[in-house]
Amino acid sequence: MKNKALKRYIYCLPLILCLSAVKSYSFTAAAKTDTSAFRVKTIVVDAGHGGHTGASGSYSTEEQVTLALALKLQKAIQKDLKDVKVVMTRTTPDGVGLQKRSDIANDAKGDLFISIHCNSLPDRTRIVNGRKVRSPDQSGRGVLLLVYGLHRDKEEVAALRENLFEETSAKGGNGLGFDPHDPGQMIILNAFKQKFRKNSILFANLVNDEFVQTDGRSSDGVKEQGVLVLCHTAMPAVLVETGFINNPKDEEYLNSEDGQNEIVASIVRAIKSYKKEIEPI
Repeated sequence: MKNKALKRYIYCLPLILCLSAVKSYSFTAAAKTDTSAFRVKTIVVDAGHGGHTGASGSYSTEEQVTLALALKLQKAIQKDLKDVKVVMTRTTPDGVGLQKRSDIANDAKGDLFISIHCNSLPDRTRIVNGRKVRSPDQSGRGVLLLVYGLHRDKEEVAALRENLFEETSAKGGNGLGFDPHDPGQMIILNAFKQKFRKNSILFANLVNDEFVQTDGRSSDGVKEQGVLVLCHTAMPAVLVETGFINNPKDEEYLNSEDGQNEIVASIVRAIKSYKKEIEPI
């Protein structure tokens, strides 16, 4: 009797597992559930700042440089990666709010978010004859890659939760919102969070390697920082500090045609390497 019961259980096990899977994963009909098989179909390119904000050099501004780089990056991706859609957060000098940038990326179902910026150092302050004297600090040079800091982990989870689950009811889906008490939903949420962070660091390192090893630029490496636009995007996300705009040599490089083309080419090569690394054969 025990053997017969065991056989019946073994025969029924696939059906049980199948029904269990349907129940656990039906609420993610609009979401990818296999984090091991990502594909880069949509890239969101974010030209940092705009609306007369950001850092400035002796003759140029961050909003101008980042827009020029972002537009060139858009064209380069469309030319070299014809299967990839490019979504821009801004295409004019007008400012776009930080949350709006994340919303654009999430609404587009982006698979990779690239935010283009220029770095700068604050002025130095010295005491001369008992008075504070400010002078530009032009010692910074080279690139820096940023991924979101773990201290803003809850904001990243909130963005993922909204993008993966809650939207289904708002957009005519199955109406099942996020349930923090559902183990299946929590497993999926954590899997995406870990995978997106891992892929963010992977892409940041690939871009940094291109800048350093191919272009010969100095770099401060890949670092964590509590950047809102990164932790509010539900996808792998990297902020690229392309150079110090208040350093005369970097400013000249950032505004030159050759410099901009080199930066864009390095990012595109990194995207290609990233796709090869994460996409299934």
